[in-house]
Amino acid sequence: MTRPAPRVVEALNAALHRLFEERSSLHLLGEDVRDPYGGAFKVTRGLSARHPDRVLSTPISEAGITGVAGGLALAGDQAIVEMMFGDFAALAFDQILNLISKSVTMYGDRLPMPVVVRCPVGGNRGYGPTHSQSLQKHFLGVPNLALYETSPFHDPYVQLAEGLDRGPAMLFEDKVLYTRRMFRDGVVDEHHRYALWGGSTGWAHISPVDGTTADVVLICPGGTAHRALDAARLLRARGIAAHVLVPARLYPPDLEPVLPLLADTRLVAVAEESTEGGTWGAEIAARVHTKIWAQLRSPVLLLNSADSVVPTAPHLEARVLLGAELIADVIEAGVARSLPPRTPAALPPAAPLAAVGPEIAKAEAGEPAAAAAQSAEPAAGVPVAVPKLNNNDTAYLVLRWFADDGAHIDEGDPLVELETSKAVEEIAAPAAGHLRVCAAEGSEVGVGELLAELLAEPSAAPEPAAPAPGTPAPTASVERAAVPGPAAAPPLAQEPGPDVRTHVLDRAQQGTAAVVTRAHREVPVAFAAVEVAVDAVLARLRILSDESGAEVGLPEAVVKAVAAAHPAFPHLFGTLVDERTVRLADTVDIGVTVDAGNGLYIPVLRDCAVRSLAALSDDLMDFRLKAFRAEFTAGELSGGSLSVSLNTEPGVLFVQPIVMAPQLCMVSVGGPLTRLVLEDGVPASTTVVTLGLAYDHRVVNGRDAVAFLRTVADALHDAEKLVELVDPQ
Repeated sequence: MTRPAPRVVEALNAALHRLFEERSSLHLLGEDVRDPYGGAFKVTRGLSARHPDRVLSTPISEAGITGVAGGLALAGDQAIVEMMFGDFAALAFDQILNLISKSVTMYGDRLPMPVVVRCPVGGNRGYGPTHSQSLQKHFLGVPNLALYETSPFHDPYVQLAEGLDRGPAMLFEDKVLYTRRMFRDGVVDEHHRYALWGGSTGWAHISPVDGTTADVVLICPGGTAHRALDAARLLRARGIAAHVLVPARLYPPDLEPVLPLLADTRLVAVAEESTEGGTWGAEIAARVHTKIWAQLRSPVLLLNSADSVVPTAPHLEARVLLGAELIADVIEAGVARSLPPRTPAALPPAAPLAAVGPEIAKAEAGEPAAAAAQSAEPAAGVPVAVPKLNNNDTAYLVLRWFADDGAHIDEGDPLVELETSKAVEEIAAPAAGHLRVCAAEGSEVGVGELLAELLAEPSAAPEPAAPAPGTPAPTASVERAAVPGPAAAPPLAQEPGPDVRTHVLDRAQQGTAAVVTRAHREVPVAFAAVEVAVDAVLARLRILSDESGAEVGLPEAVVKAVAAAHPAFPHLFGTLVDERTVRLADTVDIGVTVDAGNGLYIPVLRDCAVRSLAALSDDLMDFRLKAFRAEFTAGELSGGSLSVSLNTEPGVLFVQPIVMAPQLCMVSVGGPLTRLVLEDGVPASTTVVTLGLAYDHRVVNGRDAVAFLRTVADALHDAEKLVELVDPQ
């Protein structure tokens, strides 16, 4: 079986280990970089065990750390500095600007300064204003200082080695990349490939597999690469072919290898996460304008995050930071202004824009380029239909309209909120026009039904539909979150009399009731259970928690053990297409039950077979917080191939779960129980849990169910097997 590509954090760790083996004078300095902690993001794990004299955990003084590194370099050694967070590089700015970079040339002879300062940067992790910034722009143009940024396309060993050899240098590492896998063998996805231009520290050129010529070339550093790829996919659906360029070295940039591509496209855009003003993108634009101004068909377009600090709250953070949808929308408008659009005959038909999530922060984030991303008013009415939000939903509640009937709105403006059982999905206007409301607030609307029309001229609106009988009125205190949910449940009984005490199901519970009712109605469920001793595994998990810094427990171990059983039992992870066909899952995406007291959610852990327990633990913690705030996204609640019901509170004997169609199985895990057993004739206590499997008897028979449970139980019973699952290398 082909081993999966390493994660970026693993590639960085391997690069450091290799450099330390090759360079006997290399030192690493930083806060908490020694084992067992291994750095805040585990990049330096294992280095101090192999090189205890050259890996130094330092006091909390970024200026002192960097000054010592400069001194080591002047004395003939080499040094890598780890900033715990890149934001703290501001505290070392004087040492970088006035010692390390100047010492190269200010003594009358050129001196080597083999120093690399590593800086974890970027947002989308909820770390707040002083731990989420992208500070690359503040170090541009410092003489002798080279700037690099990690990417999923470039080998960090080559970046670090070149940085040390030409030093001094800084390596910026976007934190969202740490858990992402490296791309390899020239493959990005089924629609895109990549090639390295200009050498191993040059540019990654990502282009469509079919060789389509670029309508737009999107230049971005590595931390923005996945958002740029998502934007390219959105643009492809709109008939615009986008190529993406990702550099290994930010500064000084070598544009020569990519100038022919830039000169031959309709639009060049640069997207980066930093706030605007004095940016890397502005530097790239200035150089591109200088070199190929005569060939450009429009000025280089710059895209940045909002002029704001980075909030901690995830929904506010998302409004500030540059996202894929905003990139796609602004580029689409820019391409339209440059030259007549390419005929999209060779590209797939455009997806309905109403199905695209809200375009964030056009007005709220103050993005100046976004204000121009407006299309002409429609000549005829543009229908806005109810989008399909997930597999379990067929209807939603119209919570509120953002504009009055007849009002003029612009493309991309928030149009309407649809409430689901879990939260609220905001639908954006797919075009500019005058609003004609076709579904009243408080009414239920089915998938595909007409919500509204956007007209070129104001029109008398029809009488709004009356709210459905028994539909709860919308409330102003609903938490806004872009999340789909199931249809409203049917009424359970007649209205009670006036003297009867009642408990009214909220919409979240109504949605749960609808899904459960469907499961009982459609799925012939069978159930099996086994008991497994977990003392050894719990002990091993405590060690793993200490080693990784993550709270790794039984839930993560169960998910990992279930995922490991996929190759032997692929049909248990499938979807029933018809009475004789099961669609098998390509990746092991496992739903887990989360209930924070305000409704049951089943968010999905992605790619469980190849991810570490620590990564799964991080996602589960994130899910618990999102459940408490009721702010899951649609993607997080859909697409699972099998689910796990977590009921690990002490004393829970066993749980019989319900199969969530269209899935075929749900695993349950109870709480830890103490059992008295005989070991060599001597009474001893042991800790056990009960594993259960509810399964669709149309596809899975009892023999397979029991064999599957035994496979999972074996992995949980044997700590060494668990270690093999965690680290198959």
